[in-house]
Amino acid sequence: MYYPISALLIECLILSVVEVQDSYGYEISQTVKLVAAIKESTLYPILRKLETNGYLETYEQEFQGRKRKYYSITQKGREQLVFLKAEWSSYRDTIDGIIEGRIRG
Repeated sequence: MYYPISALLIECLILSVVEVQDSYGYEISQTVKLVAAIKESTLYPILRKLETNGYLETYEQEFQGRKRKYYSITQKGREQLVFLKAEWSSYRDTIDGIIEGRIRG
């Protein structure tokens, strides 16, 4: 994608992915990479921040003899996601309105 994506939008994407199903870092990154050229060195600090803020919890699960760290959304994370989705909708609608000529300053 040509347009840059903010860290806050990446948080919204991560919470959206994990809301559907608990996921591990690589799996989350593959979904986010559909719209953002994100590296693991960017993704993991955001995951840690979401965990520190109480939006995500983690647990380990064995997969093919190796332990994977899975991320699970908390109730506080669901509440934050509702807020972020509302903000995104408003932002998107305003941008669309300007581009489509329906909104003028």
